[in-house]
Amino acid sequence: MTNPPKGEGEEREAPVIRDRRRIDPETGQVREQAAAPAPEAPAESPGGEEVESLKKQLAERTADLQRLKAEYDNYRKRVDRDRIAVREQALGTVLNEILPVLDDIGRARDHDELTGGFKSVAEALEAATGKLGLERFGEKGEPFDPVVHEALMHGYSADVTETSVGDVLQPGYRIGERILRPARVAVFEPESGTSEPEPE
Repeated sequence: MTNPPKGEGEEREAPVIRDRRRIDPETGQVREQAAAPAPEAPAESPGGEEVESLKKQLAERTADLQRLKAEYDNYRKRVDRDRIAVREQALGTVLNEILPVLDDIGRARDHDELTGGFKSVAEALEAATGKLGLERFGEKGEPFDPVVHEALMHGYSADVTETSVGDVLQPGYRIGERILRPARVAVFEPESGTSEPEPE
């Protein structure tokens, strides 16, 4: 579709040409620079109320972000704690079934029956359970602690100054902070007649 021809009476806009050359081509003289346009006036700054409102909103958003970050950090710590607890519980269940075998190995060692190939297998089993975090505890002469010791026998002795483990009947085992089995022990208390009377 073609545009209809313009009428003869219509005026056309003449092109505007601006010569911005610094040197006049006719005279060869340097032209004076046109005055630079005046800089635009800066937009009016927002009123004091708007600034205070924006500051308040910024403080609220910052507080929200800090609260969310604290909640996320607490969540991450709780998940890590739960993961460790679940791992210890699963390992504890498996290792609990191996404790009687470790008891048999200990008895065989006490009677000098841990020799030959059986000794190698026993040491490998003890090393493997140790790598999994199983720790044996309960030693003769250590102070009695009802949290980790189970007293099966009780007596008095002049050789102790506090309630102590006199003999370990069955060692205890733990994994991390979890007690799988308390040490079963014979407990000795100091004889009351051994202490000297305090001066009056």
